Amino acid sequence: MPLLVGVFDTPGPVREVADKLHGRGFGDMEIYSPAPFPELDDAIDKKPSRVRLFTLIGGLTGVTLGFAMQIWMALDWPLNIGGKPMASIPAYVVIGFELTILLGGLLTFLGLLAVGRLPRVKLDPAYSVRFSGEEIGIAVSCTDRDVAEIESLMRDAEAKEVTLVEA
Repeated sequence: MPLLVGVFDTPGPVREVADKLHGRGFGDMEIYSPAPFPELDDAIDKKPSRVRLFTLIGGLTGVTLGFAMQIWMALDWPLNIGGKPMASIPAYVVIGFELTILLGGLLTFLGLLAVGRLPRVKLDPAYSVRFSGEEIGIAVSCTDRDVAEIESLMRDAEAKEVTLVEA
């Protein structure tokens, strides 16, 4: 499957190319830039990240585990002091909160690794060292019949260079 790489000096044209390609149905794109640019934040994936689902699951598991563990311990080893109830919820809030933060943070980290496909053992074939310096690149996977259309789209957007990496 062909992989076209366009090299640009500024992020504005990259955003235009990405928007036009999304409009034409090309979704398999990657942008390489030396720094974060606000224009490029939503250029590739306009949906919110799935990492927050990991955080929600971790937080809910933590609070449930924190309260369930303490209630189970209080009822399994009863220690009645002064006629107080065996399972007193207000006393368990601190441990429940701490486990919410702990498991939410751990699952957020694991979600970041899973969604970001990290660590990457080998670099993408479209990546170039100059994308870490001062130039911005966009790589687009397409079919053989779409190569000319995408190349002309990139050249119309003032690409410095357009190369075919894989055929």
